[in-house]
Amino acid sequence: MLLLIALISTGIWYEVSRETMKSSKEINNYKLITLLSAGTLLAIPLTISLFYNLPFH
Repeated sequence: MLLLIALISTGIWYEVSRETMKSSKEINNYKLITLLSAGTLLAIPLTISLFYNLPFH
């Protein structure tokens, strides 16, 4: 499950980077905000999972 979230998150952040490389006239702000929100929401469980799997002993 975590692998699927990671793959989807990677794809979303790739699309964000492609969208930001466009000229300012071509950028679709609605698409960019949607992708940023989705990428952030998917990064949260990945970050939490990372911290739970780190050894603290």
